[in-house]
Amino acid sequence: MSAPVFSRSYYAADVAHFLAETTEPVLGALTAKSGFSVDPPQRDAWVGQIEFLRIALDGIGGTLFLEFDVPRVGSRIDAVLISGPAVFVMEFKVGERLIKIGDYNQAWDYALDLKNFHHASHAVPIIPILVATQSPHAEPSLRPPADDAVYPPLACNGDNLRQAIRVGLDAVSGPDLDATSWAQAPYQPTPTIIEAAQALYSNHSVDAIARHDAGARNLKLTAAAVESIIDQARAEGRKAIVFVTGVPDAGKTLVGLNVATKRRDQASPTHAVFLSGNGPLVKVLSEALARDEMTRLRSRNDRTRKGDVRQKIKAFFQNVHHFRDEGLNHPGPPSDHVVIFDEAQRAWNQAMTADFMRRKKGRPGFTQSEPEFLLSYLDRHPDWAVVICLVGGGQEINRGEGGISTWLDAVSSTPSDWTTYISPNLTDSEYDTVESIGRLSAKAPVVQDPRQHLSVSMRSFRAEHVSPTPSMSALR
Repeated sequence: MSAPVFSRSYYAADVAHFLAETTEPVLGALTAKSGFSVDPPQRDAWVGQIEFLRIALDGIGGTLFLEFDVPRVGSRIDAVLISGPAVFVMEFKVGERLIKIGDYNQAWDYALDLKNFHHASHAVPIIPILVATQSPHAEPSLRPPADDAVYPPLACNGDNLRQAIRVGLDAVSGPDLDATSWAQAPYQPTPTIIEAAQALYSNHSVDAIARHDAGARNLKLTAAAVESIIDQARAEGRKAIVFVTGVPDAGKTLVGLNVATKRRDQASPTHAVFLSGNGPLVKVLSEALARDEMTRLRSRNDRTRKGDVRQKIKAFFQNVHHFRDEGLNHPGPPSDHVVIFDEAQRAWNQAMTADFMRRKKGRPGFTQSEPEFLLSYLDRHPDWAVVICLVGGGQEINRGEGGISTWLDAVSSTPSDWTTYISPNLTDSEYDTVESIGRLSAKAPVVQDPRQHLSVSMRSFRAEHVSPTPSMSALR
C-alpha cells in the first residue's frame, strides 16, 4: 500500500509501508520536507529513531507520522502513531542514558498540545512515550489518565519501546481511529482551555493597570471602540478591519490581549486570538504570564506544572506564521472570528511572501502578500469576521515588510465587502498611507474614529499584577 501524504508532517505512512521501506527513503522525505540543510547530529538522530521504530512496530498496525506539526501551536512531535483507538505521542532522545524530568515533561506537553488544540484529539485517549534509547529503564508501566484522557508519559528505552506501545494498547478501548481524518483535522482549542486562559489573564486586564488617569481613560476609550465594532459586525453579519494606532508604549498590545481574552462566547468559545510575528515578544509575554501565575499558585501550595500553565497561554497568544500556515494546510475558515495582529506594519509584501512560499513551503507562483492571504483566510467565514491591526508608528520598515499600506491595498483588492475603521492619525506621514486610503475610499466604506488612537504613553507604568521584569515594557 502506498504511503498517504499529509501536509502536517514531514513523513506519513501506514505502518506496513514504513516497515517495507529502507531507511534512506524515509530519511530523504524528512530532509526534503524540513526545508533546511540537515546537520549530521540531526541526521543521526533521525536514523536512530527510524531504526528503533522499525523494530518496535513490527506486528503493530496503524499509521505513523514523523515530525508532526500541531496546528498553530508550533510544537513539532518526533513521532505520532495512530493505532486502534489510541494516539501515541513519542519523544525520542537518541543516545540518552537518563530519564530526565525535562524530557519527560516535554513528551507530556506535546500530548497536551494535541488534546487542547487539535480538534480530532479532543475526545481520544492520548499516550505520550519518552524514549531515552540507551536508558537502563525497567518495565514500562502506565498510570491512570487524567480526566482529559491524557495519560502520564510512559518512559522506556529503545529496546522496550514495543512493550510500551503494547502496554498502552492494552489499556484503551473504543473504535479504531481513521488516521486520514485525524491528521487533517484543524486547530480548535477546547472550551476548558479557553476558560483556563480567561481565568489566567483576568488579573492583567485594562482595568487592572496602575497608571495615570489620562492613560486609563485613553485605554478604556480605545478598548470600548474596538468592542463596539466587534459587537456591531457580529450582529449585522459582516466583516470589518480595525486599525489601532498609538504613540510608543501607549498600550496597543495590552488592548489587543484584552480583546483576545474577553471576546469568548461560551456557546462557541473560539472566536478570538492574539497573533504576533515578533517571536521574542511572544516568548517574553508568555513567560512573564506563566511565571506570574506560578507565583500565585505556589503561594496557595498548588503544585500545578508550569507546562500546564503554558497550555493556557497558547490558547490566546500565538505566532502569526503558525496561523498563516494553518490557512495553507486546511481549506476551512479559522476557528476564530476575531483576530488581532500585533505590529501589523511588519507583515510581508507580495515579493517576500512569494519567495518564502517557494523556498519553504514548496508553493511556487504564490501571488498574494501576507495581508492579502490572511484576509482571504478570514474571509472564508460565511457570516462575520473582524481583523484588528495594532500599528506602531515611527518604526523602520525592514526588507520585505509591506507597512500598513499593504493591508489597506489588500482590503481594496478583496472581492468581499470589508468596512475599514481607522484613526485620523493613520494619515500621518509616518504611516505613508494617504494614497492607499484614497484608493480604498473609492471602493469601500472607511470610518474614522479618534478613539482608535492611543495618545498617552504608559512608559512609566506597568501591569499591577504582572511580575516586574525589564521585558514587560514590551506591553506597548
